[in-house]
Amino acid sequence: MHDTGWNHPEHVGRLRAIPRALRNDFELFSVLDHREGRTATLDEIALAHEPTYIALVKSLAEHGGGRLDADTVASEGSWGAATAGAGCVLDGIDMALSAEAIRSFSAVRPPGHHALRAGGMGFCLFGNVAIGAHYARRVHDLDRVLIVDWDVHHGNGTQALVETDKDIRFVSMHQWPWYPGTGPADDRGPHKNVWNVPMPAAQPRAAYVGALLSAIDAATADFRPDIVLLSAGFDSLNGDPLGGFTLELDDVTRLTKELVSRAEQWCGGRLVSALEGGYTPERLGEAAVAHLRALL
Repeated sequence: MHDTGWNHPEHVGRLRAIPRALRNDFELFSVLDHREGRTATLDEIALAHEPTYIALVKSLAEHGGGRLDADTVASEGSWGAATAGAGCVLDGIDMALSAEAIRSFSAVRPPGHHALRAGGMGFCLFGNVAIGAHYARRVHDLDRVLIVDWDVHHGNGTQALVETDKDIRFVSMHQWPWYPGTGPADDRGPHKNVWNVPMPAAQPRAAYVGALLSAIDAATADFRPDIVLLSAGFDSLNGDPLGGFTLELDDVTRLTKELVSRAEQWCGGRLVSALEGGYTPERLGEAAVAHLRALL
């Protein structure tokens, strides 16, 4: 188990909230295909991270854990959790491309979208979605990958890990100014394949929904993705202690359905979603249920 301690915002109770919420929706629970993902290999993690950093995380876990920065904790079980988290996303991509399951949601922790090539950051050890994007391109030989990130924090790690590949496009809507201080609108990446959507806190819900959908449409105006990867951060919901956005469960449903609809037009509906933030466990569980319903 990735044990950060109960006083840490990113604690194990976040994941436990999802099956608890699903138990309150037996109809949904019964139709889902529940699977335990595989563990990503060292070579797969190295699609996005430096081998020396991968070895550091592994060694830290083997020696009882420690801190990678002031916010980012590794425990004895973190290596297993982090490699399994990446592996779940890779499994989702494999299943989407084999048509075994064209859409999936990976309920994983630690999250990934702040992790850098040679360092952990912001609760994140490995860039699950970024690894997935490179895996889709190199292993499955896909031509074009779209990543959408609606976490309240900018996916600085994901951007850094994918922006050098012109055939991966990245759209991030995030609070600005806010942690980690990156993601201005004029940061388009070296190939102009990044769409950053910085938004102030406490705006009407519709403003966030409209801004994200407009950015997705702009990013895909001349780009038909072969698969869509989603960083589903539920800290964009109203009342989250680490953010100031105002989204509600209905907005999670709408944004998910809008992405599903676009994915059906682009790539046969292939959409692989992975959990990022969300720091009120009960709300996180409810949002995951709304997201899963809309994915179906």
